[in-house]
Amino acid sequence: MDIALSPVRSARRVAPALAVILIILTLVVAWELIKLMFNLDKRTLPHLWEIAEAFGQPSRRNGPPLISVLIEAALYTLRGALLGFFIGAALGFVLGTLFAHLPLLERSLVPYVVASQTVPILAIAPMVVIWLRGSWWSVPVIAAYLTFFPVTINTLRGMRSPDPRAVELMGSYAASTWQTLWKLRFPSALPAIFTALKIAATASVVGAIIAELPSGVQQGLGGAILNFNQYYITGPERLWAAIFMAALVGILLFVAVSAIERIVLRNIVRGA
Repeated sequence: MDIALSPVRSARRVAPALAVILIILTLVVAWELIKLMFNLDKRTLPHLWEIAEAFGQPSRRNGPPLISVLIEAALYTLRGALLGFFIGAALGFVLGTLFAHLPLLERSLVPYVVASQTVPILAIAPMVVIWLRGSWWSVPVIAAYLTFFPVTINTLRGMRSPDPRAVELMGSYAASTWQTLWKLRFPSALPAIFTALKIAATASVVGAIIAELPSGVQQGLGGAILNFNQYYITGPERLWAAIFMAALVGILLFVAVSAIERIVLRNIVRGA
């Protein structure tokens, strides 16, 4: 039986990799077709191979290679994004859990939580920088601002996802609220929480980059994008390379959360 199912399992493992390759090839073809169809020059949209070549060229005259500069900037931005991600995820989990157990608190605060996301982040970022006196902490704070909302809402929904009969059964066994939370509600909420964490992972990178701009931080990807934007006419490939590096950081965080989700949910299923 296991021998018969092994080809099926192998195909299931290979399918996601093939899908990713197909998506990348589709984007590459679409990029070049758009450039060809609209006859876009280099300053408007450079070729993908020109952007790839830019990674190995100096970031400035007699300077280090662009790839080393962008990797260093990405690591700097990643530090602020990760800290903001953990702060926002923890805050969102706590708020979602409280809202699920305290309906009055939910009715009082959820409208404000939703309203907080209607204010453009570009308007909030300068104020946060001023309040924190331009310190580096403005980066994780703004990243946390974009992170906590999806985690809060999905945690709230996930905590209320268990079957009411299962909740009643826990009550019939005299289980405390704490025991019901960790043995029933939390495991049931994990799929929704991980969905929010994957969204929050990419949002934290966006928040970190946006925060670096008004903060005057030059070491991160925000500073690199701003710097290369000033020389876009003479070297558009460098700006696009910085943008691709920012996208890569977000993708890596998304993949990391997805890998953790697969491991955690698989262990829960086995434990059940």
